[in-house]
Amino acid sequence: MTLNPAINKGPAAMPVAETRRRSSRLRRFDWMLLGAALALSIYGAILVWSATRSRTALTGGDPQFFLKRHMMNLAIGLVLMVLTTLLSYAWVRAVTPVFYILALLGLAAVLSPLGSTVNGAKSWIELGGGFSIQPAEFAKVAVVLGLAVVLTLPPTKGVLSGMSERDEAVTPRRIAGAGLVAGIPTGIIMLLPDLGSAMVILVATAGLLVFAGTSGRWLALLGVGAAVAAVAATRLHLLAQHQVNRFAAFADPHLDPQGVGYNTAQARLAIGSGGVLGKGLFNGTQTNGRYVPEQQTDFVFTVAGEELGFVGGVVLIALFAVLLLRGIAAARLCDDLFGMLVCAGVVSWFAFETFENIGMTLGIMPVAGIPLPFVSYGGSSMFASFIAVGLVENVRLRATRPAITVD
Repeated sequence: MTLNPAINKGPAAMPVAETRRRSSRLRRFDWMLLGAALALSIYGAILVWSATRSRTALTGGDPQFFLKRHMMNLAIGLVLMVLTTLLSYAWVRAVTPVFYILALLGLAAVLSPLGSTVNGAKSWIELGGGFSIQPAEFAKVAVVLGLAVVLTLPPTKGVLSGMSERDEAVTPRRIAGAGLVAGIPTGIIMLLPDLGSAMVILVATAGLLVFAGTSGRWLALLGVGAAVAAVAATRLHLLAQHQVNRFAAFADPHLDPQGVGYNTAQARLAIGSGGVLGKGLFNGTQTNGRYVPEQQTDFVFTVAGEELGFVGGVVLIALFAVLLLRGIAAARLCDDLFGMLVCAGVVSWFAFETFENIGMTLGIMPVAGIPLPFVSYGGSSMFASFIAVGLVENVRLRATRPAITVD
């Protein structure tokens, strides 16, 4: 008697095609991308621990409080990444409008009595129990997805039949749609005001338009529009006074070193004192003396510079380079424009945040309150960053050409 393999439920009877499909997807998963994100998160946990252990001990609290929270955020972030990776690729695109609307509602909620103010910006919603959420971080994900959808909408009437998907992506109609998708959340964020998040969204938008093949003429016009908007924001006093002061301190590094220029002055002092190999982990005098404000969040790179020195800083930057290069590799392998633009948006987002955060500690960029992805302490930033990694992995698994073909 011969059994029909189709009714055998055992693993050995799994169709060969299904087995090959799963094996192919497993090979396509970018373990190097995930490894870089994990390494940065663990690196960040060590730096956050060093920056906060003496502070919490002095107040009678748990010296490992921030370390434990950081590791908990990492665990939640990994779960979100896995869920994002496993989602159907078509479903991700289909629910993007819903996610975008939810992100806008979250930003609007911050402006309501639900919002709480920290360091001059009303950017958080308190959830109770010491937990809070920053909707602007999730707005970054929503804008990247929203832009990718708008720039790959079905062709409009009158488009020449020979026009490629990429050519259609940069028509005036789609560019206007992209401006709307990015402009609405940016406008709300500027009302908080959260200049750093607004800058990230604008740079990610520019990156997406460049990767989509937008002509130099359009990019120049958009650049002029952004400059006019920046001047208008200053004239209309949309920026808080402390944000204006930060730009003044950037233009004149010697301006008020005990006031508005204090953060950057102490940050440069901490990094410069580390030398080549640093003072040793947990041995930083600037770090232990708590001379650098917000050292576990915006200025976490100063801990690496002081305690691990030039070498420690280079290692951190090298991990970011791996992360960005793997994102670019996923975009290059992608045979789907939507997927390519998602990867491009994530790369632009991470690249700017990394450059701005490290740059402001070195004095080559103005202080803008931007976290260092995966490294800085903060749940919302960690969650959004791992969701972004999950999106890149999702694209790589389902919308890319195989890197290696087997006959």
